[in-house]
Amino acid sequence: MKTSVISADILIIGGGSGGIMAALRAKEMNPDQRVVVFEKGHMKYSGCIPRGMDALNIVTVPGVATPEDYVEDAVKGCEGILDEGPSYEMAKRSWPLMQKLISWGVHFPKYNGQYEVVKAHANKGYTVTMQEPNLKTILYERLQKTDCIVLNRTMALELIVEDGRVAGAVGMNVRTGELIVCHAKAVILTSGGCARFGLPGNGYLYGVYDCPANTGDGYTMAYRAGAELTGLEYTLYYYIIKDISSPLLYITLTRGAQLLNAFDERLDYGHPSIKSIINEHVEGRGYIRIRMSHLPEEKIKSIEDILFTTEKPACQRFFEGRGINFRSKDIELGPTETYLCGGHGITGIVVDEQAKASVPGLYAAGDVASVGRGHLSGAFVFGEIAAEAASEYVKSISDSDQADASSFVNNVKDKIERWQNTDAEASIEEFEYKTRRLIEEFLTPPKNDYKLRRGIETMEAMQKELFEKVRINRVHDLVKAFEVESIISCGILSATASRERKESRWGNWHYRSDYPKKDDENFLKLLIVKRDESKDAPAVTLRDPQKVLNVDENFEGRVSVHE
Repeated sequence: MKTSVISADILIIGGGSGGIMAALRAKEMNPDQRVVVFEKGHMKYSGCIPRGMDALNIVTVPGVATPEDYVEDAVKGCEGILDEGPSYEMAKRSWPLMQKLISWGVHFPKYNGQYEVVKAHANKGYTVTMQEPNLKTILYERLQKTDCIVLNRTMALELIVEDGRVAGAVGMNVRTGELIVCHAKAVILTSGGCARFGLPGNGYLYGVYDCPANTGDGYTMAYRAGAELTGLEYTLYYYIIKDISSPLLYITLTRGAQLLNAFDERLDYGHPSIKSIINEHVEGRGYIRIRMSHLPEEKIKSIEDILFTTEKPACQRFFEGRGINFRSKDIELGPTETYLCGGHGITGIVVDEQAKASVPGLYAAGDVASVGRGHLSGAFVFGEIAAEAASEYVKSISDSDQADASSFVNNVKDKIERWQNTDAEASIEEFEYKTRRLIEEFLTPPKNDYKLRRGIETMEAMQKELFEKVRINRVHDLVKAFEVESIISCGILSATASRERKESRWGNWHYRSDYPKKDDENFLKLLIVKRDESKDAPAVTLRDPQKVLNVDENFEGRVSVHE
């Protein structure tokens, strides 16, 4: 097996929204520093915005909202379980970020001289309409003008740690199997959440809401390196277009569409949050539907223009294939699979306002970081913040401070050697299907201690069976095996965290039938998960959320359906 060795000042793992912004900002900070990116796919199309976006989710537009307004909304939306510092920093930098994107050619339309701000939070509006089907391409072409080294088709497998400092990573080319060791003075993790976690209702392994290449690699690498993680009990699922998992709710409702349940009762009055829609479904009033038949032609056309060009062009073929015309038929929504995510949820590596993780030399941004519900704005802003902090940090690291990576390379090679059984009984696809079916069965709401214990036992058994019962015939199978290893690890961490949060919170996303009430007295805290090296097992602690503002945490009206 060929092994190549390279070096960098900054290594960025993941070339999606956070990673590409980190790379751009790192070269702005110091054009002479050597920046390397490991990207599992191809950076031009990778991550959660492979084509474009219809909005920048969080912007505190002057005169519309302030960073303080946003933090108050974010704290309430997360029911108090949020470090305010990173969210406040993101909100402060969101407007300058938007102006930078505009200067790069990203299109934010104006109507009567004003940007369109959509209200997707309880109190104020922060979501600014964007019409840019080529968003990722614009960023990628800008990066190509620098000397940043992008290693496409390279999956990171292991962080290199020496003397308590992250000092690079071991990766693998997903097509050739070549191992690549990158020694780095700092590492920025931007590898996304764990989208392939639970199993979609249609059973299709890659038919998930978020980018299917995101398999929790960053969570598990950071955990093995000794970093703190949080929010792993926040087992998120969305309620969007049934069978294709595409957003449509706020694109349509803000333009006059109606939201109805199975009894034709209107739900679009007030603020129809995802949690309230899920409650309707859980209580037997689904499927929820979007109706546009009453809208004028120009409104329907504007919705189609966004959905079929910017948001997800595959939707046009999907609706045409089912004979659905927005002018005459309702659109069914449905629950997605369960997944773990910092951008839509609060799962991720614990970071401070400078994107620093708890292990020196490690930074995180995007869905892999715990900047609660930061969405695309969080990825972009914290990609920049991570690059700024890492660029400063590397000045303190000597070129001669190169770690011994041999044990980490050997660990990867040992795993590959164990997967040499080409006559094993199960294909990797069959094994992944079974793993994720069991995650959906044992680790997702409604939860209770018995199910969670069974989930941990089952995932630990799957860890062993992954090396004993899976056929690996080619490099492609090997890549999937490493991905499934990460999925299983995320399952164990999520179940462990869920057992410790002995309450119900966030609606159905962490509903425990054995603890059906919310317990603010004992659990209005972040649940921190970290590896106990002596036991090689996750250890859990609780700590108070970081406060920046004096936010009134009155969550009345956001009570779980089960309470």
